[in-house]
Amino acid sequence: MTASCGVELLQLQVNGQACSFPGVPREATLLHLLRNDLSLNGPKYGCGLGQCGACTVHVDGVAARACVIPAHGVTGRAITTLEGLGTRGRWHPVQAAFEDAQAAQCGYCLNGMVMQAAALLARDPHASEARIRSELSGNLCRCGTHIEILDAVQRAAVRMRAEANR
Repeated sequence: MTASCGVELLQLQVNGQACSFPGVPREATLLHLLRNDLSLNGPKYGCGLGQCGACTVHVDGVAARACVIPAHGVTGRAITTLEGLGTRGRWHPVQAAFEDAQAAQCGYCLNGMVMQAAALLARDPHASEARIRSELSGNLCRCGTHIEILDAVQRAAVRMRAEANR
């Protein structure tokens, strides 16, 4: 499957869909493919160093920074973006809680906050406030909606526990 000039065919599973990308350079990042080739605008380019969290996606259910992940490094893995987490008709509980709590202002950090929170609550639906704060501490928000974001994650945890008990 190796093409000429040091590029290869790359096959990824993105939001439940098999995707093939011919001619992807070895240095291409996952964020580049998601935004530029698939036109997925959930993950944002923020710092480009994996420090702000704006580019967060799930790789096999684990929150990861797409701006520093080589695209070829996730071949065959399940990638989920904000667009694949839920749909307008059926929001993921974290997305619904963020809407209910009005936890967005400019929205730039929102992708990272939602994706990080969803990964946390999938692992630990009983996460304490301290655990939520710790988990989200690596996601930067400059608008000051931290209280609303914390409220949204706590609301989502309650919803997820209620859904699990049905």
